[in-house]
Amino acid sequence: MARLAGRRLLFAAPVLLVVTFGVFAVAAASPFDPVRAYAGTAALGADAETLDRLRENLGVDRPFVTRWWDWLTSALGGDFGQSSVMRQPVAQVIGERLVWSTLLCTVAFLVAVLAGTALGVLAARRPGSFVDRTVTSLAYSLEAAPVFWVALLAVWLFALQLDVLPAGGLTDTASEQVTAGQVASHIVLPAGVLAISQLPWFALYVRQGVGDALAEDPVRGARARGLSERTVLLGHALRSGLLPVLTLVGSRVPELITGALLVETVFSWPGIAAATVEAATAVDFPLLAALTTLATAAVLLGNLLADVLYGLFDPRVKFSDM
Repeated sequence: MARLAGRRLLFAAPVLLVVTFGVFAVAAASPFDPVRAYAGTAALGADAETLDRLRENLGVDRPFVTRWWDWLTSALGGDFGQSSVMRQPVAQVIGERLVWSTLLCTVAFLVAVLAGTALGVLAARRPGSFVDRTVTSLAYSLEAAPVFWVALLAVWLFALQLDVLPAGGLTDTASEQVTAGQVASHIVLPAGVLAISQLPWFALYVRQGVGDALAEDPVRGARARGLSERTVLLGHALRSGLLPVLTLVGSRVPELITGALLVETVFSWPGIAAATVEAATAVDFPLLAALTTLATAAVLLGNLLADVLYGLFDPRVKFSDM
């Protein structure tokens, strides 16, 4: 396992280099002017000399290759630069928001895996039954539904019509401090919507995997030995049926990150979504590069996690062959 992790880390280094270089190249070709975005309304009355001086102070008048190299060498030393749009160090911007995005994604992912597994097992128990058709139809419908549309529908139903859950934010409007109870109530809608966007994949994969396992000879032999249907389903079919799901864990990370950005925006969740949008529109080179590097690293770690889980739970797979 250590050799696998080492090989993946060696592979990750050039990938991150290419990604960060691409961010600076795309940002340099963007029609947005970072100087006007930084100055805001003050840029409307400023003369060209003032804007040029501000452009020089921000360092955006240099070639993007030079800016990228300066940012990269500083980032390797732990300094990710200063965010021009947030007026804060990039590390501080990410540190203040990453914990809430991580909490949202973790809760949503756990709910999606557990609920998707349960629904997949129920559907695979009796193929073609009413439960199977209902779960499959619901999964395909949710799979096609845009996550922002589901989020807006959830706000309309649970916050506006039923008034049982807050519509957004991290705490109540009049609250001066963050409490665990308020966070727990405010995370229900965004985490639930994000989980719904991931749940269909797990439900369908588990249904297919458990359904195939129930038709295999070892499971038929377990039934012939007189074992209960519950033992056969949970102790034999589910164990082998979950193996394909392990590969799904890593592949869903990019979709989870994209969905989290949309969900955070709709529910005003104080994660990295707002920072990402502002950095993109203001062409904030250091913050854009850091956020993109973080997202890329999360995808690479997700793929590594999927391979490690597959190697641990499938005796037919050896880490030396991966």
